[in-house]
Amino acid sequence: MAISMAIIPLMFRIAPRIGMIDKPDARKVHAVPIPRVGGVGIVIGALVPMLILLPVDATIGAYLFGAIVLLIFGVWDDACELGHYVKFIGQFIASLAVVYYGDLHVSYLPFMDMEPVPESFGKPFTVIAIVGMINAINHSDGLDGLAGGESLLSLGAITYLAHLAGGTSVVIIAVATIGGIFGFLRFNSHPAKVFMGDGGSQFLGFTLGVLAVMLTQKVNPALSPALPALFLGLPIADILSVFAQRIYHRLNWFRATKNHIHHRLLELGFHHYESVIIIYSIQAFFVIAAVLLPYESDALILGVYLGVCSLLFAMLVAAEKSGWHAHHGDGTGRIARMLGTLRKNHVFVRVPHRVTEIGLSLFLVGSAFMATNVPRDFGWSAGVLFGLLLLRLLFGYHLWFLFLRLIIYVALGFAVYLLNSYPPGWLLDADFLVYLYFGVLVVAFGLGVRYAEQKKFQVTPLDYLVLIIIMIVGLISGGEIGNSRWVMLVVQLIILFYASEFVMQQMRNRWNAFTGSVLASLAVFALRGFAM
Repeated sequence: MAISMAIIPLMFRIAPRIGMIDKPDARKVHAVPIPRVGGVGIVIGALVPMLILLPVDATIGAYLFGAIVLLIFGVWDDACELGHYVKFIGQFIASLAVVYYGDLHVSYLPFMDMEPVPESFGKPFTVIAIVGMINAINHSDGLDGLAGGESLLSLGAITYLAHLAGGTSVVIIAVATIGGIFGFLRFNSHPAKVFMGDGGSQFLGFTLGVLAVMLTQKVNPALSPALPALFLGLPIADILSVFAQRIYHRLNWFRATKNHIHHRLLELGFHHYESVIIIYSIQAFFVIAAVLLPYESDALILGVYLGVCSLLFAMLVAAEKSGWHAHHGDGTGRIARMLGTLRKNHVFVRVPHRVTEIGLSLFLVGSAFMATNVPRDFGWSAGVLFGLLLLRLLFGYHLWFLFLRLIIYVALGFAVYLLNSYPPGWLLDADFLVYLYFGVLVVAFGLGVRYAEQKKFQVTPLDYLVLIIIMIVGLISGGEIGNSRWVMLVVQLIILFYASEFVMQQMRNRWNAFTGSVLASLAVFALRGFAM
């Protein structure tokens, strides 16, 4: 992630000189030229740790070779607009190397009762399947954060399933790629500053295709061979649907059109970020199903996959034929008028902010007093932070805002950790109160963000993606990932961080209830730690 985040700004500066700029046209949704250099950051960010950590055998060597080939062809295309057939050359070179030199191919297919298929069929099938996955991700890269987010969710499921089966190499490849994607998404959330281009999308599709085969055919053949349909998810259904439409309308199979799922959602009136969130949600459902149904029958797994895809496309077709629009009208309907009236009511606007501020303040001070133990190192750290925050507040609000944010985040981290590690006895049996508190905080924070007079705090699809990942981790935390208490700790931290960011963005004075509570909690932590 660090490598990716460091490389992308450098590539951003040189993109105009080397022609790696994505210019607007009738098929695209962006209105200004955008550098398409993010793929370089993703690939290098992923490959460097792989080269350091992976034991290189024939399969891994072939994969690394293929990844570099696709990066070269992808960057070449991003700079010079290669034709589809030239790109296919790079895709087939990478896939053939993995299958025939790396000896990685499909041996077990759904409904075959674990009877291996002959290599004369399995190897060509695998080449075509990997090339298909490369193009599925490539074609899904149509909205800000879409291809990266979908790939990240799929890689998360692959990581978990490979971890359970001891597939270290698969885990390393998947996690390294996740890091590259996270570094890229920092610059690709709507409105995007950079696109991944073919250099990134082809690498992600290739990695997903290779890992799907490695996981189900080598690492854990006991997994249902139909499982890749779930953890690879929506991009497969999308590209098959697009090809079917092009064949039906007698169009060129490989000529770009605006009939992908994300294009159709935009045509129905969904905003850019709404379309991304809808697709994230469907992909997350498939990923969760893959994690929960790894050893179920092929019929059940494909039934779930085809059922959800059929429902999705049926709803799209019905909406398109009926003329349904997501934001129909001029915004003067009864609900719109009611929401507008509520927003004009300053009491309604200010109450969520006040509730969020008071809720955070009570949590900080309450944690400082309720934690049954404050270790000495926490006490010393809190004392230092107390002194720094006091100086920070005395010397003015507009100085070192990032420094203020850091102190507040650390103070919240202290409070959450100490209260979860050393809770009072009565709190252990008060789960309802904990859920109620965080539920109220989430509602107040959400309303505050939605109806704030000054839109300083922006929630992006990347924030939604992070929350999806946390929820998925929570669902599987009873397994090998770890104790659910630590998952709850992370969930609480994320909620508190978002809420505190909202409160900080709305602050008008440096001395207020929130900063005062942070100062007070650090003082109590310090005094209790010194007393140990």
